[in-house]
Amino acid sequence: MEQKHTKIPLVVVAGPTASGKTSLAVRLAQAFDGEVISADSMQIYQQMQIATARPDASEMKGIPHHLIGFVPPDRTSFSVVDYARLAHEAIREVHQRGKLPILAGGTGLYIHAVVDHLDFTEIRSDPAVRNALKTLAAERGNQYMLDLLRENDPELADRLHPGNLGRILRALEVYQLTGITMTEHQRRSRLKPSNYALCMLGISYSDRQMLYDRINLRVDRMLETGLVEEARQISRIYGGTARQAIGYKELQPYLDGADSLESCIDRLKQATRNYAKRQLTWFRRDSRIEWLLVDQCENQDELVDLAKNAIHKSGIL
Repeated sequence: MEQKHTKIPLVVVAGPTASGKTSLAVRLAQAFDGEVISADSMQIYQQMQIATARPDASEMKGIPHHLIGFVPPDRTSFSVVDYARLAHEAIREVHQRGKLPILAGGTGLYIHAVVDHLDFTEIRSDPAVRNALKTLAAERGNQYMLDLLRENDPELADRLHPGNLGRILRALEVYQLTGITMTEHQRRSRLKPSNYALCMLGISYSDRQMLYDRINLRVDRMLETGLVEEARQISRIYGGTARQAIGYKELQPYLDGADSLESCIDRLKQATRNYAKRQLTWFRRDSRIEWLLVDQCENQDELVDLAKNAIHKSGIL
């Protein structure tokens, strides 16, 4: 692949859940001789195939995918710093093989950490502060900690799920230690040029209801392919982060015999739609993203052509 830049070219495919990111990333990898690096904070886990909508072999269509299904579900120490380090390594290796790296996923913080080389290790950590926050969380619960974060950093709080306690505690710790919110730290990091030659694409729908319909349909298909049994196995074997994943947490009352399956499914669909809203809120803040609207395309081929044209026009190749 002939290079016009000293920087490594990187295509980003971002967007909300169920928008079609995987399909588009695979088509672009086929067109540009690329490989896909996942940017999904739940697809990193082993065994959690259905709930995380991890692509299977038929969806990957022979395109190598990196950073999916490699972290044990009971590991609680895997951080965005760990992810970014592995993602940078994967991008370099893909580039060294003469392939185009394509970073695809819906976890905004993962993408931000990679494209902007966000380094949370630069923000000091204090075990005493962290332990005090953990104790408070154990006493008052996740929602209380999220509400506490909202008092100082409402923008980040609106994007976080109560189950994501690790990120909530880290954001509170950063604010207590520096007096600066995590959102402001991230904003400042965006002012620095990326180490990559970027083309950032976003995929979504102009009609939000169409996205929600796709989400509802995806949940129905997950249930048909064994989501309840997968949730039962994860619940029985693991705890912590794994059980907090969307798809497991909402089904837990049914598994405990405390609620009907129908009610839990309704909550799962609503939780997934709310997650999509948070994802869109995150990505809309990044002016570098060129948005592709699926419902304004006649078919998938037109969407792919728009994406290919955007990559060519970006000049990264």
